[in-house]
Amino acid sequence: MSKNILHKSEGILAVKVARKAIENVLDGKEPEDDLPSVPIIFSEKRGAFVTLEKEGDLRGCIGYPYPVLPLKEVLVQSAVAAAFEDPRFFPIEKKDFAKTTVEVTTLTLPELLEGAFTKYSSLIEIGKHGLMAEYGEHRGLLLPQVAVEQGWDAIEFLCQTCVKAELTPMMWKYGAKVYRFEGQIYRETEPGGSIVEGED
Repeated sequence: MSKNILHKSEGILAVKVARKAIENVLDGKEPEDDLPSVPIIFSEKRGAFVTLEKEGDLRGCIGYPYPVLPLKEVLVQSAVAAAFEDPRFFPIEKKDFAKTTVEVTTLTLPELLEGAFTKYSSLIEIGKHGLMAEYGEHRGLLLPQVAVEQGWDAIEFLCQTCVKAELTPMMWKYGAKVYRFEGQIYRETEPGGSIVEGED
């Protein structure tokens, strides 16, 4: 298991941070006020998404796919954006949030695939790893579940990640850097209730 995987207690904290940030805004406070204390791993730069569901229906989802900010900051900004800035929905109100569950998907730090490109496919486990491709100014990322949903094998996943980066499909053979990462989901079973790992 990757050393960058969150322990269950840390995943639970991530959801609590996201919920508290939204509650703060609804109470007229700054999003960062009185957040739960978090361990040092929340200072690492990593990607994460916050998803809100009201009575089983999507109510907002915003995130940072790339590791550009510390996890704690990503959680706060993504939570607030999911609640109040997702263009698909009206800003959430207190009465709605009382019926809304919070889900957090965190991404491990990207790990560069090294060595001969002919070995890359053996380093990718479908359903476990997401991929990110980089070449110059081009960068593209696909989450682990995408390959499963599309029925791709590792080679096709590599090609499609390059396409996402607006590169030719085979650029993973010709100089594009390819990174793998893992995604973890922690979610509330009911609004403000217990927090579990994994999807339904």
